[in-house]
Amino acid sequence: MAKEITNDDIAKFTSDLAKHPGVNIASHAAQENGIFKASQNLQSQIDLTPNFSIEIDTGKPADQKQSGRCWMFSALNTMRHPVQKKYKIKDFELSQNYTNFWDKIEKSNFFLENVIASSNKPLGDRKVAFLFTTPQQDGGQWDMLCGIIEKYGIVPKSVYPETANATNSGALNDTLNTLLRKDGLELRRLVNDGKSKDEVEKRKNEMLNDVFRILAISLGVPPKKFDFEYTDDNGDYHREDGITPKEFFDKYVGMNLEEHVSTINSPTDDKPYHKVFSVEYLGNVEGGRQVRHLNLKIDEMKDLIIKQLKSGEVVWFGSNVSKDSERQLGLLDTNIYRRDELFDVDFSMSKGDQLDSSESMMNHAMVITGVDVVNGKPTKWKIENSWGDKPGFKGYFIMSDAWFDSFVYQAVINKKFLSDDLKKAFDEGSKNPIELLPWDPMGALAFKY
Repeated sequence: MAKEITNDDIAKFTSDLAKHPGVNIASHAAQENGIFKASQNLQSQIDLTPNFSIEIDTGKPADQKQSGRCWMFSALNTMRHPVQKKYKIKDFELSQNYTNFWDKIEKSNFFLENVIASSNKPLGDRKVAFLFTTPQQDGGQWDMLCGIIEKYGIVPKSVYPETANATNSGALNDTLNTLLRKDGLELRRLVNDGKSKDEVEKRKNEMLNDVFRILAISLGVPPKKFDFEYTDDNGDYHREDGITPKEFFDKYVGMNLEEHVSTINSPTDDKPYHKVFSVEYLGNVEGGRQVRHLNLKIDEMKDLIIKQLKSGEVVWFGSNVSKDSERQLGLLDTNIYRRDELFDVDFSMSKGDQLDSSESMMNHAMVITGVDVVNGKPTKWKIENSWGDKPGFKGYFIMSDAWFDSFVYQAVINKKFLSDDLKKAFDEGSKNPIELLPWDPMGALAFKY
């Protein structure tokens, strides 16, 4: 039987409070400055200086502004860096709005197709409710962007620039989700009323036509062909006429997306290491790339990242940037706030327990561009964010190795750096990946801004 809090309990709590040393000082500091400022640890700033033994110069950070496209910005950053270097184009950017357009229409179709497939389940079913909670959104993962590029290619930002609805996406997402929920309910009724597959498909395409019109008005119509012109850092002018987005990706970016593997670190009992996982209802392009994660031990993931950095290739990664982070200083460190000392309370949890209890999961994607290795061990990591050049070190953040251990969950690794055993584990596991439930933490989307 449940037990209420009694007056005797309150009296005991009050008496215990007075026994804690420094409680009055802690109270004054917390009430005047807030919990985080009152518990902020200066030692983090001392330890996390912007010096690294391995470092890749990547130029000025991009800015996703008021949109949840961090996964898209960071992935495109990994692709633009080689273009900047090879063609000598300082601060060149790929169009995040172009991939955003196609991601949103593909997510809309992905939602409607899953609504049709689950129409035999009641609306109160947890999976159906999961679908309707957020029909589409800004967030995503690496494989989802690969699916877009493999189908639609990519264009320079100068050809298809940002719009107000791309940089501040709240109204567009609200508009699309209202329409998709309405359309989803209609499709369920058509299926349950016994309409033919052709009739349902015809109506779905009419719905997608409306989605396309909303996106075209809000974001612009994506080009099928364009002229690419630029002046390089030496002052030389270049131009190529009539190139398609897929031709542009192949010629100017040239990254083999199939050779880049999503690895995760999920130390939970339900996810054995060296197994491959997918997530139900996680995706965007129907008939396109499936999200696949190879679960690794944290030290295995770090070793692979360092190998990739040493080769001159940056690393896309997913983490929980909301935890133990100081945005303006650009610091990510488990010791930056000492709430345990402020409150005399033990907050420690294992990474697995944090995931299992929803205390933490991935919510932001960034790019690792450097690491400081001391006596063979990483101590801190250089991070390219996508929040412009105001926060941190002109837009770059510094992550302690302890923060990496606790809050990094995903990293994309070039397959050539995997051992033969890990390549085999990924290739074999990808044929029949273990499917996780839609709400599993490894299905969390990167969306923070």
